[in-house]
Amino acid sequence: MIVGGGDGTVNAVLKGVLETGLPLGILPLGTANDLARTLGIASHPAAAAAIIAAGSTRRIDVGQVNDQFFVNVASMGLSVELARRMTGNLKRHLGRLSYPLAAIKTVLYTKPFTAEVATADRTIQLRSLQIAVGNGVYYGGGMAVYEAAEIDDRCLDFYSVAPRQFWQWPLFLTAFWRGRNRNLVGMRAFCSPGPLEIRTDPPLPVNTDGEITTTTPARFKLLPGVLSVFVPAGPRPNGKLEEPA
Repeated sequence: MIVGGGDGTVNAVLKGVLETGLPLGILPLGTANDLARTLGIASHPAAAAAIIAAGSTRRIDVGQVNDQFFVNVASMGLSVELARRMTGNLKRHLGRLSYPLAAIKTVLYTKPFTAEVATADRTIQLRSLQIAVGNGVYYGGGMAVYEAAEIDDRCLDFYSVAPRQFWQWPLFLTAFWRGRNRNLVGMRAFCSPGPLEIRTDPPLPVNTDGEITTTTPARFKLLPGVLSVFVPAGPRPNGKLEEPA
């Protein structure tokens, strides 16, 4: 199955692709194309088509929150407000630059919330501006979920951003963009190989791969290696080798 579009388009067909068991070919024609970036797929349509024709595939993990699948990240808080501000008109005129500009406005107006996060072995109470559960490497136009993340590491990367002073945001966002966020003050982050549940009061909308699709309570689980995707042959972006189909 070949999909032309961005991460939202891939997310829209993900359930059907999983049901058929067919390998997925990606022509990255969207604004962010974070899944394509994670997999090292060329942005030019002809080059992306050549990758599909060459036939090299990689099996990747897929995340699930409630009844919604995602490949990059599912989140609540800042990211939902950002998705609401990312209008089609803004994307058309500014492209990837629209993400940081919309993010600045979002930071100024988003209010913190209280959440309970439960895993198999612990329950955490926290106050947050943003909670995200990442499956892939990139989201939001190139921000890294975590610098050591992989899309086939059988792990969901959780993080929560605590409320902070305005003057702290420039340094924070710089580290965040590179995925070097786990040692920042006010961050709660861990890897969850098993299911986890997030409850908020009141219920909050949840963003999956850039689209608002469900609400809390949010029950997460990982589906390891369930999706086959056409990728460039040879070294991965992280230096590992892909196997031919």
